[in-house]
Amino acid sequence: MPADYHHGVRVAEVTEGTRPIRMINTAVIGLVGTAPDADAAKFPLNTPVLIAGNRAEAGALDLVGDGNGSLPGAMDAIFDQIAPNVIVIRVDEGIDAAETTSNVIGTVQADGSHTGLQALLTCKAKLGLKPRILGAPGLDVQAVATEFEGIADKLRAFAYVSCAGAATKEDAVAYRANFGSKRLMLVWPEFTGWDVATSQEVELAAVARALGLRAKIDNDIGWHKNLSNVAVAGVTGINKDLYFDLQAEATDTNYLNSNEVTTLIREDGFRFWGSRTCSADPKFAFETATRTGDILADTIAEAHMWAVDKPMSKTLIRDIVEGVNAKFRELKALGYIVDAHAWVDPDKNTVEVLESGKLYIDYDYTPIPPLENLQFFSRITNDYLVQLIQQ
Repeated sequence: MPADYHHGVRVAEVTEGTRPIRMINTAVIGLVGTAPDADAAKFPLNTPVLIAGNRAEAGALDLVGDGNGSLPGAMDAIFDQIAPNVIVIRVDEGIDAAETTSNVIGTVQADGSHTGLQALLTCKAKLGLKPRILGAPGLDVQAVATEFEGIADKLRAFAYVSCAGAATKEDAVAYRANFGSKRLMLVWPEFTGWDVATSQEVELAAVARALGLRAKIDNDIGWHKNLSNVAVAGVTGINKDLYFDLQAEATDTNYLNSNEVTTLIREDGFRFWGSRTCSADPKFAFETATRTGDILADTIAEAHMWAVDKPMSKTLIRDIVEGVNAKFRELKALGYIVDAHAWVDPDKNTVEVLESGKLYIDYDYTPIPPLENLQFFSRITNDYLVQLIQQ
C-alpha cells in the first residue's frame, strides 16, 4: 500500500475493465502416420513436429522420393488444398498391419513420454499449438478411429476417419454403427488421382483431403461452414460408382448421408457431400455444431487466465461477463453464430460458493446450422394469363 503522505504527483495504473478476447487458431492439423524414408533428425519418432505451411519442409518426410509410408501422400493432399500449420507425428512401421496399428494408437510410457496418437496431447506444451483437425489417413482402422474419439474429446478437436474395410455402401453404413462421438466424421469411399512415382492412377485417401479442406474452409470462410459441397483439389475421380442426383431421394449418396456417412460426389469438380457427425445427441448432429461449441469453449477459457487469482469483486465479475458478451456480439455480427449470451446466476453463486473462491458463469449459444434440405413448392396457376392482354 502506498505511503499516506507524498508531496508531489503519483500515478496509479488501473487495470480494471474488459479484455479483448482473441479467437483460437482453429486450422491446426494433427497428422499421425508412417514415413520410413524420412529424415529421422527432422522427424524423430513419436515427436510432434510443426510444418508451418512450407511444402519444402514436408519433403524431409520422403528423402528417397518414392512416396513410401502414409505421411508423404497425406502431406501432398493437404498442401493441394492449402498451406496450413500441420503438426506431424511420425510412427514406426510394424512388421505387420497389427503392429503398425498399435504404433499409431500409441501409449504413455513409464517415463511419461507419449507415443502415437497420445503424442497429440503434448503438442500445446511442446509447440505452443493445439491441433484441432485430426486424422491418420490410410491407417485409421476401427481401433484407431475409436482411439481418436477419446483424443478428440481431450483436445476439443474434430477427427475425420474412413470407413475402413468397407467395400460397399452397406458396409460403410454398418461400420458407422461402431461409433457415437460428436467429434468424429466418417468418410466413404476414396478419391483417385495420378501417382507420379508409379505413373498410374491410384486410390487417394479422402481423409487426407478432408483435413486440408477443413483447414482451408476455416481460413477462407470460417469454422461455421461445414466440409460439404466445397471443391476438392488434386483428385481425378472416385474409386466407387455412386449414384448422385441433387433432386432424387433414392440415391447412394442420400442413403449414406441419411446414415451419417459423408460421401464423395462429382458435380462441378469433386466434393465431399455430407455434414453429419457420429453423435448420439441430435444437438450435435452437424459438424459445425460440434466445432462451434468447442471453439467457443476454448476461446472463452483460454482468454481468461488473466482473471484467475485476482481478488474477487463486482468489478472483476462484471468485466469477465461483459468481455464474453462483447465477443459474442462480434461473432454474431460476423455471422459465425446466430447469437449467444453470458450471465451470472445468483442461485449457483451462493455465499458458500464465492467464499470457496469459485465463480460460476453461464452462457448459451446457437450455432449456425447448414442448409441441408432445401425444398421448393411448385404451383400451377392461370392468374398470370391476364398479363397477356394488359398493355
